[in-house]
Amino acid sequence: MSIPTSPPAPAATDSPWAPLAARLFRALWIAQLVSNTGSWMQTVGAQWLLVGDGAALVTLVQTASSLPVVLLALPSGVLADRFDRRSVLLAAQFAMLAVSAVLAVLAFTDALSPTALLVLTFLLGCGTALMGPAWQAIQPELVERRQLGQAAALGAVNMNLARAVGPALGGAVVAAAGAGWVFAFNAVSYLGIAAVLAVWRRPSADAAPAAVNEGMLAALHAGRRYVWNASGVRRVLLRTLLFIPGGAALWALLPLTASSSLGLGSGGYGLLLAAVGVGAVAGAFALPRVRRTLGANGTLAAGAVVFAGVLAVLAQVRTPWLVAVALLPAGLAWIAVLSTLNAAVQTRLPGWVRARGLAVYLLVFQGGQALAAPLWGVVAAWVGLSACLLIAGAVMLLSAASVRRWPLYDAAEINPSPSDHWPTPPLVFEPGQADGPVLVTVVYRVPADDRAEFTDRMHRVAASRRRTGALDWGLYQDGNDPERFVETYLVVSWAEHRAQHHVRLTATDRRREERARELLAPGTVPEVTHAFDTASGPVVPDRAGPHAPSHDT
Repeated sequence: MSIPTSPPAPAATDSPWAPLAARLFRALWIAQLVSNTGSWMQTVGAQWLLVGDGAALVTLVQTASSLPVVLLALPSGVLADRFDRRSVLLAAQFAMLAVSAVLAVLAFTDALSPTALLVLTFLLGCGTALMGPAWQAIQPELVERRQLGQAAALGAVNMNLARAVGPALGGAVVAAAGAGWVFAFNAVSYLGIAAVLAVWRRPSADAAPAAVNEGMLAALHAGRRYVWNASGVRRVLLRTLLFIPGGAALWALLPLTASSSLGLGSGGYGLLLAAVGVGAVAGAFALPRVRRTLGANGTLAAGAVVFAGVLAVLAQVRTPWLVAVALLPAGLAWIAVLSTLNAAVQTRLPGWVRARGLAVYLLVFQGGQALAAPLWGVVAAWVGLSACLLIAGAVMLLSAASVRRWPLYDAAEINPSPSDHWPTPPLVFEPGQADGPVLVTVVYRVPADDRAEFTDRMHRVAASRRRTGALDWGLYQDGNDPERFVETYLVVSWAEHRAQHHVRLTATDRRREERARELLAPGTVPEVTHAFDTASGPVVPDRAGPHAPSHDT
């Protein structure tokens, strides 16, 4: 039996549940719900085992889970872009199953020390880091592009449904039978995702590696170069970075709030986490209307304000049921912000670099939590828990205020669909894939009245060149012929330049080129030449004779 990839086109694509009509997405979503429930049960068990060892040690559980993403997200993104993402995901599932089984055995035999617990939690985080970019990158294979927003929201609903069930169940199991059983359930929970992936057969076009056989370091540099020169992706990362530190305070300090401020046990702590999950699930029904009313940027600002208010309640209120009620809107705010950011980054990344771009997003997201969590623990030990929560609330208000200054860019202006609009350049010899650097020169003729506008539009083209492989870029005006403009850019190898031609360019890149060329002198076309570094590439005789410049861009 195999599960097909292509989802049916549902009639009501605006429905928040539309992606569940796709069989593979639905199967993975259910399996992920079971796995996420196991993860939340384990988190409760791990944190509760360390409550008596102080605030700093409790917050290190979150750090141990998140820090591997800081260390491994980018290499994991390269693996997910270079190899079959299904295989990467399967390897991650079985690795995490093995680590969870070791945790369970140590817990059952009373041999689980705080150090061993943190080390094994760190190893589980390594599995999550390996899985994250590949999991995010397959989403456009599971649903249509127009449904990516709903798919991201359903992913957040999944996590919060697990948060509604897992912590309460985990707390009850820890109280009744001990932490070993929550670790054992978590180990078994990975089998569901593995089973669905095992019967999924990706079409060969999706499963094939990238057209350029890049080395690990070259692929890392290509991903970094793309993100650095993609203003839409950079703005999503900035908004994530501004939200996560304040948001991390809730997850890092909630165990201490439950035990110290509210006098609750593991079961009560689980119920508080469940309240966040219930709020998120209930909020999923209201989320489409919220987005239509507020827009993406309004949703980000409103979510941060709500989160700040919840942190203030946690700082001042000592009645458990009131705190639980206050945590309901925290779940709604969390799902609103995270699904907005996730959908934003998904819709701004082309396929050839999707996993690497998502790895950077996960690096900022998880890394922000990993760094902020112990910091909040130190601040709480220094100024007190209540004051620390109020400081975190103030940080969230600053995040809300910054949306006006640094909003997300309009997604309608960004189309990452591939565009193979450059023909292969006709050369008198066939360069080797490693030959280079390659200097590409493009000559334009621009009327006097349009030179300033042309220069402005070409600087938008420059970002495209750099995103897709250019190490350097320049635009020059001929001193003897003011209508003649010369664009130059340097690409590290012939293989990289061929990738620009056939893999990396997008519809957005094409539109920007066309807008610049609208201003060329009537009847003229760009003249393109390719020059190779004679120090590293072969010097060949002119076997074919002179030829006309190629018009490949």
